[in-house]
Amino acid sequence: MTEEKKSFNIICFSGDFDKVLAAFVLGTGASAFDYEVNMFFTFWGLNVLKKRPGRRANGKEALEKMFNVMMGGRDKLPMSKFNFAGIGPVLMKGMMKKKNIKNVEALLKDAIEAGVNLYACDMAMKVMGIPRSDLIDELKDVVGVGSFIAMADGGQVLFI
Repeated sequence: MTEEKKSFNIICFSGDFDKVLAAFVLGTGASAFDYEVNMFFTFWGLNVLKKRPGRRANGKEALEKMFNVMMGGRDKLPMSKFNFAGIGPVLMKGMMKKKNIKNVEALLKDAIEAGVNLYACDMAMKVMGIPRSDLIDELKDVVGVGSFIAMADGGQVLFI
């Protein structure tokens, strides 16, 4: 009798540094305990998957361009609290480095190496004018919510 692999599924809606950090810590931790981990990035969470850092006015429509200018990539994530015009994340990253705690970039790399499945939300990409070519190559797929719900069926789901 074969036991099915446990599933741990994270919906990463937030683009906040501290929340993204928590999502990757939980995802890589679950992977270490032999869970199949699926991370679904939607709306502001898509910022984590940007291939190139920096703010760019990509998109065809004015709102698409505005959304893309607001998204500076993994290195420019604001804090959910204590952001203070960008000083908060700088201080937090300094404290983490001093205490030998991995940053978001390193945790993303760990997640990829651990076999965590990274998915981007098709609808959010369309709404925000984000083409697939703007996202990292290690992305497993661009899927709709129905596909993510089907793969998460029977497993634990977290919304961050």
